[in-house]
This record gives sequence, structure tokens and C-alpha cells, in this order.
Amino acid sequence: MDQRLRPRRRKVGFEASLRRLGLDHVDLYLLHQPVPTHFEDTIAAYKAAETFLVDGRARAIGVSNFSAERLRTLIDATDVVPAVNQVELHPYFTQPALREPHAELGIVTQAWSPLGGVLVYVPGADESRGPLTDPVITDLAAKYGKTPAQVVLRWHIERGFCAIPKSVEPHRIAENFDVFDFTLTAEEVAASDALDKGVRGGPDPEQLSPETYPKVVDNS
Repeated sequence: MDQRLRPRRRKVGFEASLRRLGLDHVDLYLLHQPVPTHFEDTIAAYKAAETFLVDGRARAIGVSNFSAERLRTLIDATDVVPAVNQVELHPYFTQPALREPHAELGIVTQAWSPLGGVLVYVPGADESRGPLTDPVITDLAAKYGKTPAQVVLRWHIERGFCAIPKSVEPHRIAENFDVFDFTLTAEEVAASDALDKGVRGGPDPEQLSPETYPKVVDNS
């Protein structure tokens, strides 16, 4: 492949996203996964994203599912520290070892699957695997007259995380916003922290590669 074509190809996905969204810029653009077996390509893709900042088509750029080691390697090779690292994070998987370098480097910790849905989304999965049925969470929900999901989202807020819960149901979306009329005590936050099992529900980013996880993205 002509090496001169590669920078252009790295921008195609971003430009296709703008077209589909009908926008001329986005507030935040993320690289969805590191590719450990081809990390030089990940670095090159991030360098392409840096140009979106320069030309005003992105107000901020960041990454998803990066380990502390990958973050440091990326930062050493590029000019812009990621604004965000979006990772699996919920009371059953709190990632304290990753949050420490986030704080050191000024990177926002953003949670995907903030309610632990990744643990139970598989059809037929036992819902008790997730934090929403944990007695610590359900007892707090009863105490505050809230749902378990609202308690978990409040825990994220108390911890300073940026949580992105997913729902297509209007009443659930409204419920997810209704978390600003109560607070958890420091002891309740600590009790929620203590639920951490240290086991992720999603795939290990270090095990993903184009060979093990082939994905074709439509950039039309």
C-alpha cells in the first residue's frame, strides 16, 4: 500500500461519522479500542485524531479501554493527552489501579456499562451477577426511595466518574437523570467500593486484535 494514502484512510471513519450525524464537528471523539498487536497503528490513528482538534472538527479527543501502560506509551508518542479514557467501570469492577494514573495525567474516567449491564446482557444470564441486585445497593435504594440504578449512578457521581448509562426507553432515560436530589454518605460510597470483584465482564482489551476480533466498519 502506498504509505502516503494511510493518513487519509485513518480519517475516513471520522468523516463518515460526521456525515451520518449531520454535523460539522463533535464535542468528543474517541478511539474505541487499542490494538496491542498493532499498537503503532493505534498511535497513528490517534495522531490523525489530533488533526481534528486543529481543524476544529473535534473539541476534544480521547480513548477507550486503554490500560495505564498503553496510555503512557501513547502519550509519549503524541502531542495531546487524551481528555477521556472510557472503560468498563461499575461497583463490581472499579478499576482503582487505572484511576490513579488517570488522576495523575488529568484524564477523565468515563464509565461504559456503569450499571454493570455487561455482566448480565447475555440472554438467559443470571441477573444476580450484576450490582443492581446486590443487597448493599438494593438497601440503599430502599433507604433513599430510589431505584438500584439511580443509586449506582449516584455512586459514580460521588466518585467523580463520568457515567454513560444506555437506554432506549424514555422513562428509563428520565430515571437516569433523576439522581441529583440525594447524596450518598462517605460510608455508603465506601461500602459500594467494597463490592469490587476485580473481574471484568467485557473482553480484555489486551486480548483483542484484528485476527481475534475481526470487525468491518461501514464508512459510507
